[in-house]
Amino acid sequence: MANSTALPLVLLAEQFAKLPGIGMKTAQRLAYYVMTMSDEDAHAFADAVVNAHDTVKTCSVCQNFTENDLCPICSDDRRDSSVICVVESPKDINAFERTNEYNGVYHVLHGLISPLDGITPDKIRIKELLARIAKGNVSEVIMATNPTVEGDATAMYIAKLLHPMDVKVTRLAFGIPIGGTLEFADEVTLYKALENRNEL
Repeated sequence: MANSTALPLVLLAEQFAKLPGIGMKTAQRLAYYVMTMSDEDAHAFADAVVNAHDTVKTCSVCQNFTENDLCPICSDDRRDSSVICVVESPKDINAFERTNEYNGVYHVLHGLISPLDGITPDKIRIKELLARIAKGNVSEVIMATNPTVEGDATAMYIAKLLHPMDVKVTRLAFGIPIGGTLEFADEVTLYKALENRNEL
């Protein structure tokens, strides 16, 4: 029996299915939806993907996504650069910024240590964090990785590296649900977790 779906649609659905949280049925729905878009909207959608991929890079200081050498937070001299909040991914910064309570700066690891998945310490942005702290003027590092096995292991690994560097290392207090993710935490929960952080 012949396949009733045009090959370009199949290939488009396969690309959508590569996105996190998108199964094949959802990917097929998205592919069919793209076909209902006007030529102008379809090209604008494709151009936005290519433009973001080509122009967004990582901040030379904190590793957050930015269009410039420095992200808006690192270039803001009103921020307290002596306190660094270490997060797994750029989207976690948005969660903290929504609280309007944190005035320090960030460091994005772009992943967590997970030997089973082949993610070793050298594959995330730990050496960049150590280089920042080695320059001095950092009084506290807040480990704000998710409270998962990988998040805890990464926090403990980094804390061990930082102890000889004469810097206070704290971990977010348990206001974040175990197994949860920062992206979906509400502002009050995040604020309480920041307020009650503990030293490692």
